[in-house]
Amino acid sequence: MTLAIHFSEYFGIEATDVEDFGAFNISLINDLPVFIDPFLLFNSEKPEYRELHDSMIMYLRFLRDRSISHTVDEGLLRAWYTFSEVRQNWLGFCKTGNRGSGLGIAFARNLNSSLDMIFSGFGDEAVTRGSHLEKVCLVQKGVGRDNISDFTTNLIKQFLAEYTQEFARSFLPADRRKLFWVSKAVFNYDTETWQNLEFELPEFRGDYVLLTPKDILTRDNVWINQSDMVDGFGQIAASVGDAQLRSQLENYLRKMVPEEPSGEQWKRAVFATIRKFPEVVEYYIRLKENTGDKAKSISKAHVSETEMLFIHQALSLAGELGSQTGFYQVAANTLEETRQRLLFLKSVIEDKGGYRFFFVNGKPIRRESDLHVLFRLTWFATPSDVSPETNAGRGPADFKASRGASDKTLVEFKLASNKKLKRNLERQLEIYKKAHDTEFGFKAILFFTEAEEAKVKRILGELGMLDDQYVILIDGRDDNKPSASRA
Repeated sequence: MTLAIHFSEYFGIEATDVEDFGAFNISLINDLPVFIDPFLLFNSEKPEYRELHDSMIMYLRFLRDRSISHTVDEGLLRAWYTFSEVRQNWLGFCKTGNRGSGLGIAFARNLNSSLDMIFSGFGDEAVTRGSHLEKVCLVQKGVGRDNISDFTTNLIKQFLAEYTQEFARSFLPADRRKLFWVSKAVFNYDTETWQNLEFELPEFRGDYVLLTPKDILTRDNVWINQSDMVDGFGQIAASVGDAQLRSQLENYLRKMVPEEPSGEQWKRAVFATIRKFPEVVEYYIRLKENTGDKAKSISKAHVSETEMLFIHQALSLAGELGSQTGFYQVAANTLEETRQRLLFLKSVIEDKGGYRFFFVNGKPIRRESDLHVLFRLTWFATPSDVSPETNAGRGPADFKASRGASDKTLVEFKLASNKKLKRNLERQLEIYKKAHDTEFGFKAILFFTEAEEAKVKRILGELGMLDDQYVILIDGRDDNKPSASRA
């Protein structure tokens, strides 16, 4: 059984065609965890990328000017500031499918309220080389890489559509592409409205697909980001050229930070200092501009890692699935079906070299989300509704498989390295089961080292769960496998 997981497979073209075009070979099953980084547009040697960045800054200037000149009412907030997630590019956080939350009214209000502070000097920067929309994620809580990527994607949607249209006309037969109206593709500054445009794009299940150039993508974080600023704030303060401001910053920070501060205490002190001296943000951005050459190489490495994990090795998993005669036959209920798929995933990781999925340069990549994506790949041809992060009021379970109200099974994944593992094993899944009104739920735990294995078994022993049929241990170690599996 051959599974069409990625764009190239579904459209029957060579993966090298996508690679040579410079595009990321997206999955058409799940969003993959890569993001558009606007700094890669700003710092690019390609004029078309720099022009895209300039166009984004132009739009933010428009928003700032309108915000200053008159009150932006609820209707204009929704028209100018809110954007649906561009799900057609299949990038981001969603674990099942490609439907994320987008940029809603909360984002709109936060951005509008901070425009005159954050973006007041757009175009007149005295410290940095240019303007950066990432500023909003530096000072606003709850604005992260996915928001910045979503915002950037929406503001360059016309470019992405034109880029994909060129590929489609060059490599896809006419019956695999179709004319689609793309919403909010271009902003008309005369009418101050977003307009739709029509493009000929690849067709997938009644919707269009957008490809994205790999050289504007990153994985773990955008280059200019809040956590990086907070962690390195001492260095940022020391880099300020204005001696008076530098002394004020260091003195204020010293007063705000207790001896041996916790991470949260340090973060609070940093934000208090930024509120007092907002110009310090410019000095952080200048440091990032000055080391911008690293952004390209780091992002390239991260995207290559993602391709290895979620494209090349996912194809190997799909091949294993397809070779299992009868694997997709319907189990009696969701309990047995979920057990079957968890045990198959365990077998692939432990016995068929699947553990390599989690290793890059000999080191384990400890991310529960990677395990979630692999698990999702086992749920083809099922009558069950498989939902990720289902929330019944007591927090989200990782997965719920259901066939109506009376047949539901939950799955909660954990890494052995999780510091709260014992508490989670003892309480979390039981809470979820009660909230979802089901008796059944599995706990799957992945470990990567001998020490992690010993920790898990000790905790299970203390909880009386060593022989629990609903606890599945997955051995992801690379030091206890036959040498042939290292090929």
